[in-house]
Amino acid sequence: MVKVFAFLTKKQGLETQAFIDYYEKNHVPLVCGLAPPPIVYKRNFLVRGDALNMEDSSIDFDVITELVFPDREAFHAWGALLFAPSNGDAIAKDEENFLERSRTRAYVVDERVTTSG
Repeated sequence: MVKVFAFLTKKQGLETQAFIDYYEKNHVPLVCGLAPPPIVYKRNFLVRGDALNMEDSSIDFDVITELVFPDREAFHAWGALLFAPSNGDAIAKDEENFLERSRTRAYVVDERVTTSG
């Protein structure tokens, strides 16, 4: 399994709810229309001002997007579809509507899970 976390920042001046609405109602359908969705495609939106978010002012992203693929081959196949020339241009143009693209960071992670019981 391959898991990727992307840390994304909303476009300056865009209200949080407008950012969430655009991502969910425009960008997600675009991505899913250009390539079959991964096993998991989650968006985890930061809750600003929550007392549990220590050092809230130093958090420099607005959403953590989680993508899970069965293996590296599936990840690369998905990326090849999504970022083929015409598709990649559509994704980039759409991202300019709601993201600070220069601040996007993405990382492959190695998940370890501890559960109760």
